Amino acid sequence: MLGWAITFLIVALIAGVLGFTGIAGAAVEIAQILFFIFIILFVIAMIARAVKGKPPL
Repeated sequence: MLGWAITFLIVALIAGVLGFTGIAGAAVEIAQILFFIFIILFVIAMIARAVKGKPPL
């Protein structure tokens, strides 16, 4: 999922350089949403690992 966020970020940067503001804005929004979903899932995974008694990474 982080790969998708990075992909959309790159698409947004390229579209922004070329002047496609609508596409760039949409790609940035998608990248932000995917990034925050990734962060939330990461935190949940770390909490689950701590509850099981394993030390955090």
